[in-house]
Amino acid sequence: MLLEVSALDVRYGRNHAVKSLDMALTDNAIVTVLGANGAGKSSLLKSIMGIVPNASGSIHFGGQDITRWSVPQRVRAGLALVPEGRQILTSLTVHENLLMGAYPRKRFSTSETNAIYDRFDNLAQRRDMSAAVLSGGEQQMLAIGRALLAKPRLMMLDEPSLGLSPLLVKQLFDLLRELHAEGLSLLLVEQNTHMALQIARYGYVLELGAVTLEGSPEELQQNRQLKAAYLGS
Repeated sequence: MLLEVSALDVRYGRNHAVKSLDMALTDNAIVTVLGANGAGKSSLLKSIMGIVPNASGSIHFGGQDITRWSVPQRVRAGLALVPEGRQILTSLTVHENLLMGAYPRKRFSTSETNAIYDRFDNLAQRRDMSAAVLSGGEQQMLAIGRALLAKPRLMMLDEPSLGLSPLLVKQLFDLLRELHAEGLSLLLVEQNTHMALQIARYGYVLELGAVTLEGSPEELQQNRQLKAAYLGS
């Protein structure tokens, strides 16, 4: 098992954001986490990444207990997060933003950054420009490229399609399929339920911080509760 989350609790003061949550993800899997705003999806990813501490429970990655590890330690172990809103630093150039993905690593080669630019031609054309000139779709590509430079085994993406046009959403999900075909595991938080269930092999539905439903995409698509809430049926 690549990732195992057991009885995870995340609190912000009196706010119980994630409640006794269990989930698992195997190597070369795509798992999606669905739910409304405030369901605890982002808190779950941030806790796995070590950005916010968990109040209780454990997180195992690659067979190791990483519950008390720092963020850089988790990055070096193979975890990467593409955060909601991209979190691009517009005061830096495209290339400087990209290099931040390799910061926790001891060394990397220019061939690795060149591989990112080969994949994202628009970024290559703007590598020395301020990241402020990028469109929303280009910023998302930069955020993904930055995460790829960390050489992850598992990439977590928080609402990657948010604010993108339908064409860019399709291109984004085509890219995720490509990355998965290359051996990368994905944990996807996404409000575009239709697209998420098309790409995922397994899914969890969160409500108020707790898992209320889980199963294969086929099982979730047939669930009346999920249909009514998220699939417009």
